Amino acid sequence: MSLRERLSVRKGGIGREWVFMAASVLLAALIWTMSQLSNEYTGTISVPVIAQCNIDGHRSTSANTVVVSARCRADGFRLLREHSRKEKKVVKVAFDRGDLRRTGPETFCVIGGAKNSYINQFFGEEALVEAFITDTLRFVFPKENHKKVPVEVPHNIHCRSQYMMSGPFKVTPDSVTVYADDSVLEGIEKVTSARLVLTDIDESRHGILRIEEIEGVRMSHQDVTYEVPVSRYVELKTTVPIEVWNVPAGHQLQVFPTTASVVMRCTFPLTKDPLPSFKLYIDYKDYSASLSGRCAPRTLRLPPGVLDYQVSPEVFDCVELK
Repeated sequence: MSLRERLSVRKGGIGREWVFMAASVLLAALIWTMSQLSNEYTGTISVPVIAQCNIDGHRSTSANTVVVSARCRADGFRLLREHSRKEKKVVKVAFDRGDLRRTGPETFCVIGGAKNSYINQFFGEEALVEAFITDTLRFVFPKENHKKVPVEVPHNIHCRSQYMMSGPFKVTPDSVTVYADDSVLEGIEKVTSARLVLTDIDESRHGILRIEEIEGVRMSHQDVTYEVPVSRYVELKTTVPIEVWNVPAGHQLQVFPTTASVVMRCTFPLTKDPLPSFKLYIDYKDYSASLSGRCAPRTLRLPPGVLDYQVSPEVFDCVELK
């Protein structure tokens, strides 16, 4: 091999060695950088926030954006990403009404420790907040045309034999605030939920019903909860004397007939006999206000365990003796 050829081979080997060394250095630098960025550091993270909240008479979304800043403990990747972004993504945060303090006709603030409940929504679960830099968050919720209307729940409820509703059918909330143009609000007197049908039930029921949407109308609630209290009952039959109450001095009022047949529906099993404490009476004031002298008997509050009762006859003839 000639001298020229040997020099050429030597130069080629040196070139490859330099390329290999440069690649090794770059790879080592990349690994070191990735390792360093994987560690946690303390830095400032700022997030633009739009508030959402159900406030009677106001828009549900704030008209302004508030920048929330805090010193956070996070990995280097997160901090580098936050500082390199030119435009930061706006975060929508749903606030509890109790955490918003009214400071003006349309201004509501989140103050002090109330912010702590929303740390994960502000900064995500991977960041640990050491201290807030932003003290008070001020949001503007513009007023909207609104009115409050009742919720109607069409229902058809039937209990199994020997079972009955032990209390009133309850809906929560029983009214909602609706938002729309004045011309639309004038025609809204109520809102209606989906129809509830329960048949052959032998226990209390509860659940959620969707409120029917109205085009062009926003509502403070989209759902209502319902409760149907149901209890097994046993019937008790008895005869009760009719008493006369509140008769002025010097007057006497007689009632015909003098007794009534009563059928009570009581919770099963009975813990105490309700019959001794059950009374029926005619109030003299009712007699004085009547035109015919016929009155329906009253009762004191029902004894514990009595769900309802029926009286026969339902009205009584009253005669005042002079």
